[in-house]
Formats: sequence, structure tokens, C-alpha cells
Amino acid sequence: MRPITRRGFAVGALGAASSLLTTGAAAPSGRAPRREMRGMWLATVANLDWPSSAKRTPAEQQRELRAHFDTAVARKLNTVFFQVRPTADALWPSPYEPWAQYLTGQQGRDPGWDPLDFAVREAHRRDLELHAWFNPYRVANHTDPGRLAPDHPARRHPRWVLPYGGKLYYNPGLPEVRRFVQDAMLDAVQRYPVDGVHFDDYFYPYPVAGQHFDDDAAYQEYGGPSQSRAAWRRENIDRLIYEMAQRLDAGGQQPGRRVRFGVSPFAVWRNHTTDQQGSRTQAGVETYDDLYADTRRWVREGWLDYIVPQVYWPIGSKAADYAELVPWWARTVQGTGVDLYIGEALYKAGDAEPAAWKDPAELSRHLTFARKYPQVGGHVYFSAKEVAKDRAGAMARVVRDHYGSVARP
Repeated sequence: MRPITRRGFAVGALGAASSLLTTGAAAPSGRAPRREMRGMWLATVANLDWPSSAKRTPAEQQRELRAHFDTAVARKLNTVFFQVRPTADALWPSPYEPWAQYLTGQQGRDPGWDPLDFAVREAHRRDLELHAWFNPYRVANHTDPGRLAPDHPARRHPRWVLPYGGKLYYNPGLPEVRRFVQDAMLDAVQRYPVDGVHFDDYFYPYPVAGQHFDDDAAYQEYGGPSQSRAAWRRENIDRLIYEMAQRLDAGGQQPGRRVRFGVSPFAVWRNHTTDQQGSRTQAGVETYDDLYADTRRWVREGWLDYIVPQVYWPIGSKAADYAELVPWWARTVQGTGVDLYIGEALYKAGDAEPAAWKDPAELSRHLTFARKYPQVGGHVYFSAKEVAKDRAGAMARVVRDHYGSVARP
């Protein structure tokens, strides 16, 4: 039997290197595409967007969260991507991982309320979709396991954890790690009526010059010599994506709901100079080679419901032109049934370099350009505090030029 995608259409057999992924399991057809995505990322790691401080009381944190949702409504947005697992922790009472330190200042300390439950209810009350945003493998923004909560899984299973680039990561090459992180994330999906499961761009870590991600032992046990390390790493991430999609469809959500699954990767799969199938870009990072994330394959195999490439460059950028990447992704999703939304760098609006960002109309021009491609179903803005602050007036310009009426999810 040929594999069937989450969107309900057949695709060809998987490559030999990933033959174990070819299960032939049929996934249910997705619901009809939404009319227009208008989203924003609401980041909690390092208190980037919310809460503004771990010292805020629960009532103050709730007021701040309501204000973000009210801003989304005022800007005529319809979806919030809420970061609920920023560093192998949780913004809900998880039986798998400790409470996030960003709520109270101490990892594992009960904040006295349930932020995910509150967020879902407040979002739905405003007719906003709430997609639970997870980071699968990042454990900490430091390298000291002793700073983690005493009962943290990374301390109970030190074999699972690797230091790299000043941070701690779960090792994607261990099957027990992959199963554990899926279990931890699915706990939230099964307990709360979220509308989506969302991964960002962190799979294997971004490369750091002069440092080695020491997965040698795992590679010897589960990979080589029949596979190159790069191919083995890509298969590990392929399995994460494929298995998560299958588990969502096999009951990893609340009855009667269709939870959509999406990823927001770094926008350059491969440069054309590396691969003729790649984009005509000169980016220093290529997700296929550096993060071991074969994002193009995930779309072509139909393992996702949607993809949100982070096209964080202006029109005309030499390294990675917005006007090159949007059509490249439009061609990539064409005929796959996977919805395409473009991630927008609102946080760069007003920057002095490159000069294009100084013009508050640059972001509006992005939407005008993207509308030439029917495959583009909307845009997502980074991040929530920038949507509210709008220091350069770029978001107000987008709303005025493009969001004349409310678009329902």
C-alpha cells in the first residue's frame, strides 16, 4: 500500500534510507483550507513576549495575556501560536516535565494556575485559534544540569542530554528521547482543545564554529556504518515529524477535534549552488545540511498540514531575497495539499540595516508581493510584543493596506 498523507492524497514510496517510515498507514483527510491565516507568535522563552517578568502575580500575568489577545483582535489577526514548551518544561501541569521557570523564576515551582487552559479559553472567547507551540529538543539555555529542577527528566536520564554552543539539548538520535518528547507534547494536545501543534526551527542545533555535537555513541549504536552521519541525523528528524503526525491522527488529540500540525522552519532548504532543487539564495545556513531538517520532503510527503517558512529578509536582499523565497515555497507546496503561510520579521521593522527595514511600508509590500501566489494562504508575525508595540508603524500599515475586514480562521 502506498503511504497516505495527513491531507488525504497518495505519495510515492519513501527513500531506502528511511524505509522504516513507510508504514502504509492511512491518515484521515484534512479539513478544508482556511480562508486566510493572520497569526502571531507569542514567545515565552526568556520572557520574550510573556509574561513580562516572572515576578508578576498570576493576576498580572493573566491581564498581560488577555492584552496580547486583545491586540491580536484589534490588528484583525485570527491565530496565536503560544509557546507552551520552551525549554523541556511546561506551561501546564505536565506529568512529564517541570513547570517553566519563566512563570515564577524557578523551574518546577507551581504558579498556582494553568496558563495553557487560561490561554485556550481566552483565545476561543475572542474567536482566535490557539496553536500550541513546542520546541522538541532544547533543554536549557545554559550547560549546567544542576540548575535544572531536581526531578527534571534530563537529570534522571543524563544519557539523553548533550551540551553544545552554551546550551543543553536532548539527543535526537536516541529513540527513547524521540518517544519521550512526543509523549510530553501530546499530553497537552490530549488535555486541552488546542487548534494546532506547532514546531519552530530548532531541530539539531544551529552550527557553532569549532564545536562538535557529540552524538558519536548514538550514531555508532543506531546509525553507521551503513549511513552517513548526516543522513542518519536527517532520518531522526524525519521520524520525529512523521511519527508525530501519525500519533495525532491515531488519537493523540481530544475526540471530535482535528488538530492541525505545522512547522515554521528557517526559510532556506538548500541554496541553488548546493542543490539545483534549492532556492537562488546565498544563505549561510541550509536546513537540510545544517539543521538536518528536510523541510521540502515533509511538504512533498504530506506529513504536515501547514508550513510557515521564516522569510525574514526584505525584498531585494542579496543573501536571501523575499521575492525569491516566496515563489520557491509556492512551487514546493503546489499540488501537495499542505497550506503555506509566510513567517514575517516584524521585529526587524525600523532597523537601520539593511536599509529596506527603515521603510515602514516594507512589510506591506511583502503581503502585496505574496498575493501574486495563490498558494500563499496568509502570514504570521514575530512576535506578539512587536505586534503590540509596532515601533515603526509597519504593522499598522499592514492592517490598513491588507486587513480591511476580519478573516475567520
